[in-house]
Amino acid sequence: MPAWIPTSLLQLGQRKRAASPSDSPLLGWFEDTARSRGYQLSAGQRRVIQCMAEQLAQLQGGQPRSLYLYGAVGRGKSWLLDGFFQAVPVQAKQRLHFHDFFARLHQGMHRHRSLDDALGATLDELLGNCRVLCFDEFHVHDIGDAMLLTRLFNALFARGIFLLVTSNYAPEGLLPNPLYHERFLPVIRLINGRMDVLEVGGDTDFRSLPANREHQRFTQGHYVWPGNAAQRQALKVPAVQPLTLDVNKRNLRALHSADRQVMFAFDDLCEQPTAVIDYLQLARQYDAWVIDGLDDLSQCSLAAQQRFINLVDVLYDQDRHVTVIGRRPLEQSLDGAIADLMRTRSRLGQLHQVGPE
Repeated sequence: MPAWIPTSLLQLGQRKRAASPSDSPLLGWFEDTARSRGYQLSAGQRRVIQCMAEQLAQLQGGQPRSLYLYGAVGRGKSWLLDGFFQAVPVQAKQRLHFHDFFARLHQGMHRHRSLDDALGATLDELLGNCRVLCFDEFHVHDIGDAMLLTRLFNALFARGIFLLVTSNYAPEGLLPNPLYHERFLPVIRLINGRMDVLEVGGDTDFRSLPANREHQRFTQGHYVWPGNAAQRQALKVPAVQPLTLDVNKRNLRALHSADRQVMFAFDDLCEQPTAVIDYLQLARQYDAWVIDGLDDLSQCSLAAQQRFINLVDVLYDQDRHVTVIGRRPLEQSLDGAIADLMRTRSRLGQLHQVGPE
């Protein structure tokens, strides 16, 4: 077997079956892991894994081609990325949530704005000698970010970095706003030209399977409506004790904070000019979250809708225990005009639903 598969994967991938040209230790490991959780790989997942195995083989002196994986929510994209990252034999690798990386990229470029190559200096800080970079949950909403992405991707490829990216969208579906989409075409052409674009398909929403749910703090949380006194008492929602938190040198109102639990009003988190970098700092400080007062998201501004999407993304990726208190059932709370709400519905749909008795 090829030397680039770590011992742990070799052991997990060893199975008593006849070898075939399509076999690989990586595929065997994914098959065994899927079976232990009670499901089988989809045809789309198997195609992606085979392509991953081919690129792994090229990392030892060849020229691997970067990969862009896309597909509907719950089709196992992050799971495939994590398995690939574990199998990569080099130490100079990083697995990052795109929200987190891009927020830090903006901060670094602002800090180095006096330099001729602020982007290069920031990448030196963030990535060092990284050879393999895995981005989970890649999506674009802002035309300013879109313009920076062309420079970023060109810089990463110029450094010889192998990229593995997951997204809910095919490259052509990124930044669909017709006012800006044409200006994003250079990034789309760059992705299609320098990366193999693969769809992760299948009929199963793997996030809904019990074996996956039991290992996540996020899915042990609750969505509660209408949030009456009896429900709050049953779930041990803390009493309101307003305070002001210092978040990235700005004040943010909270309803409660004790030990590693925090409670916010929806309006304070999403109707105010908060950002992903704020959610990331708070997620490092607090393991348990209560978000109180979600109503009809479609009646909120587009900015508030996007902030809520970003907040749920961060809490899901950081695997925090979350209780959301709404004023109506979940399916009536998450209407809105932003396509990414599909992902938010899927993630919040994994919470235990608690309605009036």
